[in-house]
Amino acid sequence: MNVSVVLFTADLRLHDHPPLRAALEGSRAIVPLFVRDRAVERAGFAVPNRLAFLADCLRDLDAGLRERGGRLVVRSGDLVEEVCKAAAEADAEEVHLAADVSGYAQRREERLRRALAADGRRLHVHDAVTAAVPAGAVTPAGRDHYAVFTPYFRQWSRQPLRDALAAPRTVRVPEGVGSEPLPDRAALSGVSRDLAPGGETAGRARLTAWLRSDLAAYEDRHDDLAGDATSRFSPHLHFGTLSPVELVHRSRRAGGPGAEAFVRQLAWREFHRQVLAARPAAATADYRTRQDRWRTGTAAHADVEAWRTGRTGYPVVDAAMRQLAAEGWMHNRGRLLTASFLAKTLYVDWRVGARHFLDLLVDGDVANNQLNWQWVAGTGTDTRPNRVLNPVAQARRYDPDGAYVRRWVPELAGLPGARVHEPWKLRGAERAALDYPEPVVDLAEGLDRFRRARERG
Repeated sequence: MNVSVVLFTADLRLHDHPPLRAALEGSRAIVPLFVRDRAVERAGFAVPNRLAFLADCLRDLDAGLRERGGRLVVRSGDLVEEVCKAAAEADAEEVHLAADVSGYAQRREERLRRALAADGRRLHVHDAVTAAVPAGAVTPAGRDHYAVFTPYFRQWSRQPLRDALAAPRTVRVPEGVGSEPLPDRAALSGVSRDLAPGGETAGRARLTAWLRSDLAAYEDRHDDLAGDATSRFSPHLHFGTLSPVELVHRSRRAGGPGAEAFVRQLAWREFHRQVLAARPAAATADYRTRQDRWRTGTAAHADVEAWRTGRTGYPVVDAAMRQLAAEGWMHNRGRLLTASFLAKTLYVDWRVGARHFLDLLVDGDVANNQLNWQWVAGTGTDTRPNRVLNPVAQARRYDPDGAYVRRWVPELAGLPGARVHEPWKLRGAERAALDYPEPVVDLAEGLDRFRRARERG
């Protein structure tokens, strides 16, 4: 019986973990390894909110392993070099890893495969770990991916899913494999004030409560900004503290319109993953170019700064941007309308907004963030690329009483009901009493500018 390394990446859990199960079944001992990849840090993805959540996840994973007789090994540096070092220290014959979809992850996997082979070791890459249906498992005739969600979802829904796996009872780690100290959230600066706790324990507690209390109403309530009725599972899916396979199974067992709507949202996540796996360049380049000549210069820079700081003069936009700053997370409806406002109403390059989101979002995921931004900007897979979301109409529909705005824009807390959505209509002393800016752009003018720009493109 040999020793194996289990390389944890975006799968920081013990429940339903195929690489861990395979390694335990074939080895007398394993090295549960996480490498803080310096290349990820150099690329700007190691931001405070995600580092804090990651620290929680690693501590929780280590605690779970120790309960079973093991421990987590943490290293920092070049991932390929560190994995090879750990494998050599443990005299491991195999390394088990979950498949990923970004261009960098695919290149890193190939580098690791070659380096291990040079040392006489094998790499096993496992599908259906970070996705219920692996990228590339369903494709249309003659193409390598689906560019439209509805036919993708139809085929995705027909795929048989593997059974969810139980967490192991016992884990044995060989002596002599050293580890760095576990990271600590408390040592980080710049973390959002209300960032949620990370880790599988927190994720599973949220899952239990969600299935019991919120799933049934999901179809009716998931767009309700003030109701905060979304699952908030996105950080746990990004870090892999919850299994998408288990989420689909348990939602389907619960049944009903709420479960069906929720599973559809899980499929959207996997739709974007299969697009990025087939088109890695879409992380930074237009999937479908519209020949946009995005606004730049002083005026555009001032508009972007107002958007970032939640001072655009459109309360629902500002509320969502302030939620992002405070929580490192934003309601999905808020993400759609703030992205539309930047890319279309202000006509600023979607990459500017996507970068700001990645700087703050605890669930900042290359596939979902970049391709959702492109979908909204009209350079991605949206079949209606020129649609523009009106922030006032969106606010009236999804925050009809103004509770969401009043929660995040306290300057307007004294305005009753739907009046909070259009403070520029106030007159005299009532308007003068508000420490709140005028709109950065008239919506009709912004719409006209966008349409003329797309026509020129």
